Order: sequence, then structure tokens, then C-alpha cells
Amino acid sequence: MAGSEASAAFAEGVPCWVDAQLPDVAAGQRFYGELFGWTFEAFEEGYGVSASPVPAASSVPSVRALLEGEPVAALAPKRDGRMPTVWTVYFATPDAAALADRIEEAGGQVITAPVPVGPYGTTALAADPEGAVFGLWEGDTHPGFGKRHGPGSFGWAELYTRDTAAANSFYGDLFHEALFGDGATPDFGRAPVSDVFPAEMPPHFLVHFGVADCDAVLGTVVRLGGRIQAPPFDASYGRVAVVTDNQGASFAVLQR
Repeated sequence: MAGSEASAAFAEGVPCWVDAQLPDVAAGQRFYGELFGWTFEAFEEGYGVSASPVPAASSVPSVRALLEGEPVAALAPKRDGRMPTVWTVYFATPDAAALADRIEEAGGQVITAPVPVGPYGTTALAADPEGAVFGLWEGDTHPGFGKRHGPGSFGWAELYTRDTAAANSFYGDLFHEALFGDGATPDFGRAPVSDVFPAEMPPHFLVHFGVADCDAVLGTVVRLGGRIQAPPFDASYGRVAVVTDNQGASFAVLQR
């Protein structure tokens, strides 16, 4: 797929990809493979679709997760043990460099400047003025999700913030007329941190994956070595529970 065509696959500001930076990619494959029914394939040239590309010489490759043959996520090895074990959401853009400039002009921070990732596209890592980290993705041969909005695939990204008005202003300006919960960003919302987490929790994005039964899946999470952070609750976009995997990466399961 040509770069311009790939970039047009997702409007700017729409979540188009997610990845997890893990200490043990093989353990992550076992966990998520059983939990969501994912299968996995290595990226060409040893590169993952991530803001932290792993050189081809790395002995641990990044892998793309597939659901029914369609790409839904990536698992990548942490390059540095001091890095957090996290899921990161990537927002689509036709021009990662221009968007990175706008982020800094709006008071955010560019953590990793835009960099090409093999034939797949261009990526960057940024943070909003409160420090919530997110990725940028300018697609080339890899536009993003091949499947979403169903069990086992991406369903929502919630920004937990201390200042919802400031978040509305920052992201609304950044993505032009896109608003939380409608318009060009139907998969992106925000809420006060204290709604779900302790008040001292830093602002952050929480990636949600769809499930058929939010309550029922928690037993599988625990059996696989994960834990429950927040038991099921009803949100405006569905029934949600917050969990961590067997390596400490937090995510949510969402029943529409």
C-alpha cells in the first residue's frame, strides 16, 4: 500500500495501532494467545511497528499479533530494563513530523522523534502536557489495525487525566475538530484518574480490548498469571474491567 493511501486509511487522531513493550515476548505470546486467540508472526527485517524499533541484529524479534489472519497489535522486547512494561496507543497521522511539531507548540513533549520503521511507516513517541504518553503512526505498507471493535481486538483508548478541560483543549486543538467520543475519534475518551485509579496514579492512556463477556474473562486472566486492578464497572462506552498481564502491563477488557 502506498504511503498516501495508507495514511488515508485512518483519519488523523484516530487510534490505529497498539503495542506492548515486554521483558519476555515469548511469555507475552503465550498469555495473549490464550486470552484473545491471537497468533503471531515476526516482522520483516526484525523491526516492529513501534516507537522503539528493534534492530535486525536483536536476538528477540518483535512480533505482530493476528486475529483471524488480520493484524491487531504488536509485542516488542524492552530495549532497556528501566523502561516501563506498558501498552501504548498510536494515533494516525499523514505527517508524523508535522504533528510532532504541533505537539511541542501546544505544550506537549516529543520523546522519540519521528523515525522510519523498515517498510512499515514512520513512528514517534510523545507526551501531553500532563505527561500521558502516546505514539504517532504515519503508515506506509502497514496502515494499522486490520481488525478492531470486536472480541480480541482493539476497542477503545481511555485517557485518565487530572485536568479533563486541559485534555479537551490539547487534543481538540491537536487533532483539529476531533472531539472525544464522536467526530473523527470514535475510539478515544477521557476521564479523571480518580474515577478508577488512586489519586496518585500518573495520567496515562489505557488500551481496551473487546471481549464477549467482561466478567467471565477475568478468571482466564488470573489463571494465566495476570491480576485484576479494577473489577468490572459500567462506563458510557460499555462494561469494563482493568487488569494486568503476567508481566505487569495494564490494559482493560471491554464488553460493548
